[in-house]
Amino acid sequence: MNIQEYIQSGVIESYVLGLASEEEAAELLHLARLHPAVKQALTHAELAFEQQALATAETPAAGLQQQLLQQLQHSFEPAPGTAIKAPDATSSSLHTLPAAGSNNRWKYLAAASVILLVVSACLNFYFYSGYQQANKKYESLLEEQNTLTASINVYKARLEESTTLTRVLDDTAITVVKMPGVPGKETTHATVYWNSQSKDVYLSASQLPAVPAGKQYQLWAIVNGKPVDAGVINSCEAGICKMKNIPSAEAFAITLEQTGGSPVPTLTALYVMGKV
Repeated sequence: MNIQEYIQSGVIESYVLGLASEEEAAELLHLARLHPAVKQALTHAELAFEQQALATAETPAAGLQQQLLQQLQHSFEPAPGTAIKAPDATSSSLHTLPAAGSNNRWKYLAAASVILLVVSACLNFYFYSGYQQANKKYESLLEEQNTLTASINVYKARLEESTTLTRVLDDTAITVVKMPGVPGKETTHATVYWNSQSKDVYLSASQLPAVPAGKQYQLWAIVNGKPVDAGVINSCEAGICKMKNIPSAEAFAITLEQTGGSPVPTLTALYVMGKV
């Protein structure tokens, strides 16, 4: 017999788990007495399974632990009316008792390990399912919070724009300059609110068409017949924008320029114009 192949056949593991037949157990114990390698492999397997059982064991609930102990106790009790025979004090009996006791001990440990593993798996599945449900609920609440926060920010921005516009319109120093569309662009319209005292300029440009890619609207003040840059228009389609201060002006106009603005207006891209 090839001892190495026998060790790797799985018989030792089956014996330690209590799954080996009586013939296999008897043969293993016989070979363990004859071959140190088999005995060493058996000892190693017993220690490995014991360490695995201890490492993966989890303390079950108090009620479940008591129930398992009662079931194990009933399993070891003899049937009613069955007499317990004392072992014979023969040399052959004394020789075989340690092996049988060792076999039974590992059977009980293996059974307890399996039970604890099953209980642990059930508890892990239960808690993992609860974690998944809680995580989904958290993600849903987080999404609702983000949506609500976005809505609040929108309303806050609109309120600020409305407050700014109200403050600008209530100022007695404000001059309202309406800028209708030039010929060919009659549907466009914008309004400048110019404070003659503070020289602040505000622009409402909600009636201008959408800006093409790479383009940007630019406000001009006509001063002594010459255009003066009053600033490019940034994200004020739905409200009012603060532009550059203008000390004096005869008129205001808006052209469509390249992104970033231009030092001089492109007259062919003139959209609206109005006199002060």
